[in-house]
Amino acid sequence: MKLGIDIGGTNLCLGLVHEGRVLQRVSAPSFAAGATMEQTLDHLSVLIRRIITPETKRIGVGVPSVVDVARGIVYDAQNIPSWTEVPLKDYLEEQFQVPVAVNNDANCYAMGIYGLYPAAEKPELLVAVTLGTGVGIGIVENGRLLCGVNCGAGELGCLPYRDSILEDYCSKKFFFGTGWDSLSASQAARAGDPKALALFDDLGRNLGALVCAVLFAYDPSHVAFGGGIAHNFPLFRRSMNDYLQANFPYRKALERLQVDTFTDNDIPVIGASLI
Repeated sequence: MKLGIDIGGTNLCLGLVHEGRVLQRVSAPSFAAGATMEQTLDHLSVLIRRIITPETKRIGVGVPSVVDVARGIVYDAQNIPSWTEVPLKDYLEEQFQVPVAVNNDANCYAMGIYGLYPAAEKPELLVAVTLGTGVGIGIVENGRLLCGVNCGAGELGCLPYRDSILEDYCSKKFFFGTGWDSLSASQAARAGDPKALALFDDLGRNLGALVCAVLFAYDPSHVAFGGGIAHNFPLFRRSMNDYLQANFPYRKALERLQVDTFTDNDIPVIGASLI
């Protein structure tokens, strides 16, 4: 039995995982914006005590940040202001007396997605793109995570784009100031609202720019979208593909590329249990 933990910008999700299945799950809002590091760790510990069992042999944690994977230290976590340097592995091992692994949340998500492909169809090189509060990217090559020296190999959302960075135009932040959030915009677009449909066309072009960066950087066999916005893939697929056809020069790579979506809520905690 393993405990997978996904620390997101909006929610904290914990799941007891056995043989790739979540047997028990606990969810709670993420840390308060003004919480100190000590308060956040206390809150996390309370949640873990609600679900951990004597049969739990290992804890895996996905965090929205760069991580010293060997030492389990979290640096400058996005959307958690007090997490500038957190020795999370040492803290949790002292609290719960089981081995703890810590990695970037997008890397955990990528491992969770990789596990969903049938054995005969495993991607040679998978780039998983999570579209939620922010943008996260995880890379799995032949079953192994590609993390980079500082666990930041997938931080393409930070690349300059328009008047800001790609993340601001490819995540829920894209909807700020439009009169909709991502959910209400989706509902309006599915009902045929022309302004909402145009908004998702624009989102698709932005995601096309992000996928171009992914293709140039990693030359993947598979790109898989996850996170809340991935539910809207039918609304932005055409404009994203049109952008790729117009702007990515290597036609054969586009022909061979497989684009999938995975939106199961258990993917983050399953992936965290696998690191």
